[in-house]
Amino acid sequence: MYNILVVDDEVRIRSIVRKYAEFEGHTVVEAADGMSALSLCRTNDFDIIIMDIMMPELDGFSACREIRKFSQVPIIMLSARADEYDKINGFSIGVDDYVVKPFSPKELMMRVEAVMKRASRVPKVSEEHNIIELDDGGLRADISARIVYIDGERVEMSPKEYELLFYMLKNHDIALSREKLICDVWGYDFYGDARTLDTHVKLLRKSLGRYADRIVTLRGIGYRFEKNEKG
Repeated sequence: MYNILVVDDEVRIRSIVRKYAEFEGHTVVEAADGMSALSLCRTNDFDIIIMDIMMPELDGFSACREIRKFSQVPIIMLSARADEYDKINGFSIGVDDYVVKPFSPKELMMRVEAVMKRASRVPKVSEEHNIIELDDGGLRADISARIVYIDGERVEMSPKEYELLFYMLKNHDIALSREKLICDVWGYDFYGDARTLDTHVKLLRKSLGRYADRIVTLRGIGYRFEKNEKG
């Protein structure tokens, strides 16, 4: 069972999540704002965090950004808004899942289980020392160290961006369906949809700079990473 930190300025939301989490056998610690959550994370070992975005003192995005400086604890973000911008922002700073309010508490618990299963399998791509280079080192990916360099400059990515890039590099020049990418990178038990994949591909392209066009969209199918420059 998991030690869960629930962060929301609404007492009702925290109470609902606590009720269902404890029914599943989990333990729950509550925080009413991002600053309190940050303080708790510095002194406690949580298995997963469920955190609202709009909160006093320190909003969820800012709290997540600070937590990521010292911890890779899985984070599920809650929001009353379903805007793509919010999702992209969340995923770019290392959020593992995104749930829109109002939500089903039962579905939230299923997402907690799915995120924890995926977290237990990291790193998925490779554990052995493995370096992949393109254009004589123009793009250099050290898979075992989870480090990417572009033209000698280290590029910082979210955990899922690293996994997606490494998977595409190891399966370069192969048409990868959305279903296969979601199954192999997120896990067969991923509780989401293809839009999450598309959002991460958009983020990955941004991180890759001049190598962004190596990720080719295959309309109606998925994506292909082209190892060699086109033309």
